[in-house]
Amino acid sequence: MLFAHVLRHIVQTGRLTAIDAHGREHVFSGSPGANLTIRFHDPSLHWKLFFNPALYLGEAYMDGTFTVEDGTIFDFLDFITFNMERSGEHPMMAWVAAADTLFRRLQQYNPASRARKNVAHHYDLNGRLYELFLDRDRQYSCAYFQSPQDSLDTAQLNKKRHLAAKLMIKPGMKVLDIGCGWGGLGLYLAGELDAQVTGLTLSTEQLGVARERAAKAGLSDRAQFHLRDYREQTGTFDRIVSVGMFEHVGITHFKEYFQTVRNLLTEDGVALIHTIGRSEVPRATNPWIRKYIFPGGYVPALSEVMHNIEQTRLITTDVEILRLHYAETLKHWRARFQKRRDEAKEIYDERFCRMWEYYLAASECSFRNMDNVVFQIQLTKKRDVLPLTRDYITEWEKRTNRRQKASTRDGAAA
Repeated sequence: MLFAHVLRHIVQTGRLTAIDAHGREHVFSGSPGANLTIRFHDPSLHWKLFFNPALYLGEAYMDGTFTVEDGTIFDFLDFITFNMERSGEHPMMAWVAAADTLFRRLQQYNPASRARKNVAHHYDLNGRLYELFLDRDRQYSCAYFQSPQDSLDTAQLNKKRHLAAKLMIKPGMKVLDIGCGWGGLGLYLAGELDAQVTGLTLSTEQLGVARERAAKAGLSDRAQFHLRDYREQTGTFDRIVSVGMFEHVGITHFKEYFQTVRNLLTEDGVALIHTIGRSEVPRATNPWIRKYIFPGGYVPALSEVMHNIEQTRLITTDVEILRLHYAETLKHWRARFQKRRDEAKEIYDERFCRMWEYYLAASECSFRNMDNVVFQIQLTKKRDVLPLTRDYITEWEKRTNRRQKASTRDGAAA
């Protein structure tokens, strides 16, 4: 089995038994650790996985031609990524990744028309799917766990409060939310902070939900949502926030994106970009993720982001790196999806459920064991717009948290 060369290189900790399509066992072991057994049901995987495991492993799991015999797909991916972080990639994997990286600009060419198509591929799925595993507010981005005991709903509220603190939003401010999703953050800023919010999405599914939620909350006058590309937006805004959208911009359009942010920001405005990032050197998007989950998507290195910010004369006033927060978020999503997997199967089918399981498990492992992190980058046009120290962030969060808790207690008492 050709793929055995890859596994022999990778496995440094634990024991992995691989049963090939002919029933033969191949054992790979290192120092004491987890013990797993996997099975290949298609002989072509013996060579396919040698040349491009990043693509073909996910496809094989979706098709049922690769199975984990004594655990879950998460157990296997956690085992492999844990070992890869220590052993490094097999030379063949590194060569394929390097070749793929040469074409990343072409892969991420995202003019407005293609951007709409790419967004529809993922975000216009049946809305019931996202209800199965997201929090009540449908926050589809990294939560902020101030305590290991935080529930998913609490951690997502923490995230919204953390973003608002960095933006220093005051009542009446005009806020642009680029990539507003189902409207949760925009409704929070409009409802809790009395901001005038304009939300942009390219998903018709998200747009309908966001507008319906605004109407039900009585916030349609303060939170307005549009099916619009960020490059089509006009006017100026006191604050600009973008959460989980920059991953879909594409490296070819980074400078255009930040130039647009600069043009839309008032002279004393503040922008905050929250995006998945890479802590190591730039490379191409995982081919399976690119094909099945996020076409046109890209996770940038900080060096790529900062280079393009510098070209637009925006001032970077704060950068925070969230490390394991997304791993914990995905752990919650994965458990919630698994608990309601039968409902997902009723919406789609078994192959889709396997695809989603693989997506959530692989994503969690990339944050837990590999080089994925989250960047929160704060930008201004003027260097004196914000306080000189970061104390204002925690002070604002504590003050807002106390006020919201008091409001909740008063509402319960009434």
